[in-house]
Amino acid sequence: MSFADRRDAGRRLATALVQLADQDVVVCGLPRGGVPVAYEVAFALQAPLDVVVVRKLGFPGQPELAMGAVGEAGARFVDETTVRLSGLTSTQLAEVERRAAAEVARKAERFRTGRERVDRAGRTVVIVDDGIATGSTAQAACQVVRAERVARVVLAVPVAPPGWMQAMGRAADEYVAVETPQRMLAVGNWYLDFSPTSDADVIDCLARSRQWRH
Repeated sequence: MSFADRRDAGRRLATALVQLADQDVVVCGLPRGGVPVAYEVAFALQAPLDVVVVRKLGFPGQPELAMGAVGEAGARFVDETTVRLSGLTSTQLAEVERRAAAEVARKAERFRTGRERVDRAGRTVVIVDDGIATGSTAQAACQVVRAERVARVVLAVPVAPPGWMQAMGRAADEYVAVETPQRMLAVGNWYLDFSPTSDADVIDCLARSRQWRH
């Protein structure tokens, strides 16, 4: 079964999350593609919508090898064992974190266009993406959000490969997927329209969500 587009995927995902309707929930989309999906979930739950902007921490000279991630407001997750075994100095790690945090702040400011970030502390945070491929970014997002002292982390997606929950480990407290096909291939194969989501689309979703936020 395919999704017409990200909005359709979001509506169908929302039906799997109705049990959260009466809870203190914040819905956070992973930019860019996860935000239109998250918009529909937030609308259905009448919950605040925000973005969760993270940046994986790559080793100097080998950025594809992650040793953690940083988010906003100083939230961070670092695999101390990996860092120790790599021989990376505290000064080098601090510089990698500084650059990543600056990029996170820049992107978050662009998406929110000056609006305040939704407070997540003590609340259930539903992290939404348009699908799971490797899951590395979603996992990093969960780990960073958990560092913000939230009550609970739920990772929700329209489509994910078999065994994705086991691969994610304890990054989230709950995992929700509408479809878990035996042959996943690419996330885009499960959408009739998988057109790229622009920064403007993300900004528009956040702006329109103000209609029901209270």
